[in-house]
Amino acid sequence: MTRTDREPTAAAPEATRLGRLALACHDHRRRVLIIWIVALIAVVALGAFVVKGRFEDKLSAGNSESTTAQNLLSARFPTRAGDSADIVFHTAAPVTDPASRAAIGHVVASVTGLADVSNVRGPFEPGVRGQVSARGHTAYATVQFAATTDNLPTAAVQRVVTTAQATSRPGFEVELGGAPISKAESASPGSSEAVGILAAIVILLLAFGSVIAMGLPIMTALFGIGLGIGAIDLFSRVVTVPTFGTELAAMIGIGVGIDYALFIVTAYRQRLHEGAEPRAAIVRAAATSGRAVLFAGCTVVISLLGMLLLGASFVYGLAFGAIAAVVLVMAAALTLLPAVLGFTGRAIDRLHVPALLHRSADDGRRTLWYRWSRVIQRRPVLTGSVAAAVLVVLAVPLFSMHLAFTDQGNDASSLTTRRAYDLLAAGFGPGVNGPLILASDVPTAGGHRVVEDVAARLRATPGIASVVPPNFNATGNAAVTIVIPTTSPQDSRTEQLVTDLRDTVVPPVVRGTGVRTYVGGVTAAAIDTSSQFSRRLPWVIAGVVVLSFVLLMSVFRSVAVPVKAAVMNLLSVGAAYGVIVAVFQWGWLGGVIGIGKTGPIDPWIPLMLFTILFGLSMDYEVFLLSRIREEWRATGDNGTAVADGLASTGRVITAAAAIMVCVFGSFVLGDLRILKVFGMGLAVAVFVDATVVRSVLVPATMELLGKANWWFPAWLDRLVPTLSVEVAPDAQVELPAAAPVGAPVSAGS
Repeated sequence: MTRTDREPTAAAPEATRLGRLALACHDHRRRVLIIWIVALIAVVALGAFVVKGRFEDKLSAGNSESTTAQNLLSARFPTRAGDSADIVFHTAAPVTDPASRAAIGHVVASVTGLADVSNVRGPFEPGVRGQVSARGHTAYATVQFAATTDNLPTAAVQRVVTTAQATSRPGFEVELGGAPISKAESASPGSSEAVGILAAIVILLLAFGSVIAMGLPIMTALFGIGLGIGAIDLFSRVVTVPTFGTELAAMIGIGVGIDYALFIVTAYRQRLHEGAEPRAAIVRAAATSGRAVLFAGCTVVISLLGMLLLGASFVYGLAFGAIAAVVLVMAAALTLLPAVLGFTGRAIDRLHVPALLHRSADDGRRTLWYRWSRVIQRRPVLTGSVAAAVLVVLAVPLFSMHLAFTDQGNDASSLTTRRAYDLLAAGFGPGVNGPLILASDVPTAGGHRVVEDVAARLRATPGIASVVPPNFNATGNAAVTIVIPTTSPQDSRTEQLVTDLRDTVVPPVVRGTGVRTYVGGVTAAAIDTSSQFSRRLPWVIAGVVVLSFVLLMSVFRSVAVPVKAAVMNLLSVGAAYGVIVAVFQWGWLGGVIGIGKTGPIDPWIPLMLFTILFGLSMDYEVFLLSRIREEWRATGDNGTAVADGLASTGRVITAAAAIMVCVFGSFVLGDLRILKVFGMGLAVAVFVDATVVRSVLVPATMELLGKANWWFPAWLDRLVPTLSVEVAPDAQVELPAAAPVGAPVSAGS
């Protein structure tokens, strides 16, 4: 039986509900539009002027040895419990010259006594050694704050920066570095969102050929992301949200929001071009494409919830921010968009570019995608093998990925933190930028000798540049020993040094003495967090893969389809990982895109990339496979179903992917390294997924598997619940006969 011979089928109840929701929004469009405008203004104003967002880069997690060291310092060394920063001086004349020395003393005196500053140790104070470089033109003072970076007021840190740099001049350069300084001095993401939206406008205009049709997805996404950013301001008072959390949520929200609206607008225009009335077209678009949007959005949300398994407060903030953005742009696509379509009606193709106007009802057999689908059908082995080889080659660098938090040497050169880092590295070696702090619990008087022995053992340990003599507290029951490594904080050799200190260097000295020594500090805390994330990465990936398998099996009633999807998702994500390693860790194309200094990959990025890409890939997977399955159920011919499914979805998938690639890729243009890595990873993964995977590998493997694609044993059919995503094109969706309520129908409708 051919597709045109089939009897009309009943719509799924959920699809009917979505159709009714869209119809209600259409008929009450003025009320819906006013509600969205009022909500946007209220939430943004509340977050910006009343509650005010609180963002902090508290990039640590869980209970670890570094946490124990911090707790010991807080209890026994209140003045040393906070984080420290460096004021770096670089002079044309030697720093020991009277004029230079006096200027440095003036800066130290000016900063001493500022709010939240416990003490300042200048380079020329009695007992201070090692704070003047060997060449004599660089020196530094250490600022000890009264609290850790995440608990320091930004204003207090900014006051230190402003005061210290007030005397900076040619020949007397003053820069500041350290974790607290990053709280006040951070790179701006730049105009990435604007560049991404401009690219989306061009792509949508090429796809639709109509200014109005182009503007609707942009408007919908901006409303949703505007509310999302306001919501992030509000819950940043409850959970830790990093300073880049808003930009990351905007990146994801703009990309998926435009795509979700694109699917619905495409379905709506197609119905209009087939002769349907606007109200019926809106109901039909919501019942079909709207249902796919709901499924895709919920899948992204569920996958993002997997980030909560990491046990890190800052990851919670990132996950909740991304979830808020996705939920609100999805809500905008399902409610605000039908309301606005009620105003446009048939006028959606007005203000069009004649040469670009595309009418969705055109014969699909004359398209490039139809011809390409036949190429895949004729040569599935060749095309599939080439696609798989491309993915494998792109993924090869993945196996050398170094997961670690990047240090301030990766900051933009415009920031004082980066300039301070470079001056310290040049004058004292890179390790001075990330000292290790050893906190010792000394229960007996005899423990003092043990702590001194530990310091002596440290001085003889390879990888350590210098050791500051132990400093005991007033009661003598605790000590602090500062260790300067020979390597930078993000260097893998520093990570190995921390492991060696904990496992082989310190334990033999303190064993049986009652003294307990813990390796802590900002550098050690970053290493501990990275280690925790690395251990949990396989579990998160396994959970996401299992979830995708169950969801796809429920939707498509097949074993082969979800297995194939899981393998291909892993390949596309592996390709994205490989590219970010090659670019940001190896330095390939670094000069072209301006990545600056090479370095490791921050450990939370692969985890969050995987969860987000899982949801996004499910979007394209469902969109393509639902059409293939529809053709298969109509004709029973697997080859025709695969080729026709690809031909009918290729154009929309390509346009949607192109928008995401441009939006995500635009963040590579900013100065913030984290967003550069994240943007490139998402852009590469979406590009690979929509081209190599969905356009070549999926149809090629399905062509080869034939009827095995749809094998589903009866016993499994009874166990797995059925989940419907798309309504068949001939399904009957009830359209209430009541006249529109509220605003009269516009002239365009």
